Amino acid sequence: MKATEQLPLSTNISRSAIIAEFGDSVEFDISLARLTSFRTGGPAKYFLVVKTLDNVARAISSAQRLELPCFIVGGGSNLLISDAGYDGLIIKIEIAGLELIDETVIECGAGESLMSVVKFSESESLTGLEFAAGIWGTIGGAVYGNAGAFGNEIGDVVHELELVNSNGNIKTVDGNYCRFAYRDSYLKTTKEVIATVRIKLHKGKRDEIQKKITDILDVRRDKHPDKLTAGCFFKNIPDSSQPHGKLSAGYLLEEVGAKELSVGGAKVFEKHANMIINAGDATSHDIHQLAALMKEQVKKKFNIELEEEITRIGYF
Repeated sequence: MKATEQLPLSTNISRSAIIAEFGDSVEFDISLARLTSFRTGGPAKYFLVVKTLDNVARAISSAQRLELPCFIVGGGSNLLISDAGYDGLIIKIEIAGLELIDETVIECGAGESLMSVVKFSESESLTGLEFAAGIWGTIGGAVYGNAGAFGNEIGDVVHELELVNSNGNIKTVDGNYCRFAYRDSYLKTTKEVIATVRIKLHKGKRDEIQKKITDILDVRRDKHPDKLTAGCFFKNIPDSSQPHGKLSAGYLLEEVGAKELSVGGAKVFEKHANMIINAGDATSHDIHQLAALMKEQVKKKFNIELEEEITRIGYF
């Protein structure tokens, strides 16, 4: 099952009403391709950047009053946006800030890149986040999707969150509230917006932390593309007999020869069968069709239905 945000075919709200609610900072018909790591997708009818917790709350409240569909984006690293775009409001979270608020607790603005948080934790000699080195996107997006690597997940270190609900109300919750699961969280159900993340780590030795980060980045450079991609496209399959309790989707795709597959400008990365890249002129439809072909091949040979990690926005 894939996460998909779809809309009515038309959102008919006057330009003046939009400006009255959101102010002059709201933009119209903005290309979303530049916001995603695939560099594909059509325009957003309305687009707003928010940089503070209060502004997030106001934007959500305004969208609610107008009955305007909205979608939250961070770094855009795990999104596939329809070529037709999004007929609603895209709110881009750019809340910044990194602060050590306790001996082992870091407070992060949800718009901070995950890599900036990794580097900050290393500078404070805090260990427990090294696995996230090199993962694209923001800390807010990572928490929302419970990003992970090398048998670790971001949910393991989440201490508290400041959230904004669909009515624009702000609340603070602890990590257990999120009900983290493999590449999933309760926030996908509640549709609450992450504004602030507090992570709890452990004291360590800075030189050892630096070495772990360097080693992980070396692995990523060797196996992951520096091209236009969303990283791993499909989730691994729960299997208690496998390392970390998961059967690798990449292994299954390797076995069906997925590395030879391409559709239009989209192709499977030659070093990793679970990664789709935009070879330069791909459309979101190309990526959609290629993903469907990959799933079909695995289903045919192994009778396993692959589940996508990415979130789709719009109609496919």
